[in-house]
Amino acid sequence: MAKNPLRITDTILRDAHQSQAATRMRIEDMLPACEKLDNMGYWSLECWGGATFDVCMRFLNEDPWERLRTLKKAMPKTPLQMLLRGQNLLGYKHYADDVVAEFCKKSIENGIDVVRIFDALNDPRNMETAMKYVKEYGGKAEAAISYTKSPVHSEDYFVKLAMQLEKMGADTICIKDMAGLLKPEAAYQLVSALKEAVNVPIHLHTHEGSGNSIYTYARAIDAGVDIVDVAMSAMSGGTSQPSGASLYYALSGHPRQPHLDINALNEMSRYWESVRPYYKAIDNTVSYPNPEVYIHEMPGGQYSNLQQQAKAVGLGERWEDIKDMYHRVSMMFGDIIKVTPSSKMVGDMALFMVQNDLTEEDIYAKGDSLSFPASVVEFFEGRLGVPYQGFPQKLQQIILKGRKPIEGRPGAALPPADFEKVRASLAEMGAPTSDEAVSSYCLYPKVFSDWAVRHAEFGDVSVLDTPTFFFGMKTGEEIKVEIEQGKMLVIKLLQIGEANEDGIRTIFFEFNGLPREIDIKDRNVKSTNVTRKKADKTNPGEIGATLSGSVVKLLVEKGQAVEKGTPLIVTEAMKMETTIAAPISGIVSQIHVAAGSRIESGDCLMEIEIKA
Repeated sequence: MAKNPLRITDTILRDAHQSQAATRMRIEDMLPACEKLDNMGYWSLECWGGATFDVCMRFLNEDPWERLRTLKKAMPKTPLQMLLRGQNLLGYKHYADDVVAEFCKKSIENGIDVVRIFDALNDPRNMETAMKYVKEYGGKAEAAISYTKSPVHSEDYFVKLAMQLEKMGADTICIKDMAGLLKPEAAYQLVSALKEAVNVPIHLHTHEGSGNSIYTYARAIDAGVDIVDVAMSAMSGGTSQPSGASLYYALSGHPRQPHLDINALNEMSRYWESVRPYYKAIDNTVSYPNPEVYIHEMPGGQYSNLQQQAKAVGLGERWEDIKDMYHRVSMMFGDIIKVTPSSKMVGDMALFMVQNDLTEEDIYAKGDSLSFPASVVEFFEGRLGVPYQGFPQKLQQIILKGRKPIEGRPGAALPPADFEKVRASLAEMGAPTSDEAVSSYCLYPKVFSDWAVRHAEFGDVSVLDTPTFFFGMKTGEEIKVEIEQGKMLVIKLLQIGEANEDGIRTIFFEFNGLPREIDIKDRNVKSTNVTRKKADKTNPGEIGATLSGSVVKLLVEKGQAVEKGTPLIVTEAMKMETTIAAPISGIVSQIHVAAGSRIESGDCLMEIEIKA
């Protein structure tokens, strides 16, 4: 048996399905595997954080805190790990220091043991608050270096950063290779340099996209890496992590072969193989190596999610154009590190440019009349910090349109949260008011509010089996649902009525043999067919939607005088908000939408008449 075995973190419960299936895996499909996972002897199991937090509420109708508590109860022996975006927590913007402190406290109280903390720009100032409170509340702080390859991101740069993070109290240092850009020899050299420079364990995280990850791990192991991330074979490869079983066999006869039960590992992989088809509709990962990741540099956890975004806004057929534009945007922005939330910002800009048929030259030539996605504006304002190489100044001026960038640590400029005021607001809307609920609202006000409404109406839908949750029931089908421990509900679908003029259908069930009727709104039936005129691109006074989505807020009224650059309307498309500004000065003569209106790309939202 190896005296210094390689230690293993398995990502099956977080990054593996975030990378392969847009983070859609349900707790229902995790629980049957938990006992065996808990007995594998892993250094940690990554199961929370990243995109799982908002996706639980947004798409799966689950409470992310309840998911964490459930997993901790099911896996009490193995340290549970989460991914935290430093001052961004699990959102896409910076939060006040007290929000960070409270979130770290509640995460550890609810079951997290190891917190991997990173910053999209590798700015230690944006990591220090989270690191401080993770350690204060009893967790292990794993400080992550976001890896990329550029003229300024050299080995020396990463080594100095690691030394700084160790001084800040890091218990381990993680090389976070979120896109799989770390090549084998570079891994050997970087790990070797880090082992000489710092005294804490080195943890390596990568993605399989290029097909080189096992070789990368092999060279890192030769250099002395302490821990690596893997995934169950059935959920590995593609944009996920490399297979843990494959790595185990690759290290046969090696003095550092990990101590794993390979039979149990293979058995668990067969379980995930049976689960994965449930997610086929959103599982877009190619089954072969795709070295083009070295070109577009898209993080593995973003790839499948951005594909879903593209489809949702009507750009599914232009995925190749989006990948190409993603790289172009990254270079235009200064060859920046791409990891959430900076990767989301690059993706937002790529979608925006492809949807509106814009080139890099167009941005410089027409930028004063373009309304850029909010994430792009906030990035150039410095709300995420400052890239190591700085901002492209000319582009920054175009995007900010006269606004001044913020100075100093972004989180320090934010006012503290009023937790009790938030709690009172939640009570008024009939939502949960626990400390965890308050934290959820502070991070995602609308997402949490929408989830609370659905939860109040439908209850805990996590008890449904996955095929029923995603695809519904067929007429005559019968399912069993354990709604409480020891309390089973037998549901049989008898008939689906015709939709009335308002799109309402009556559904006829049997619940434990007793007849029930439920009226529902069929969202596929349009009760009203709203067709809006398209904005005339030759008329600057007709304000068009940049992407398909919905209206979040109207910022002006009919008859109001506006100046060029005045914010008019906020739209949203799959987590991407855009504030559309007036391209000309004049009077708002027509408003064709309201808050909540569904819109299609190019729809005329409002009209401005030029002042006489």
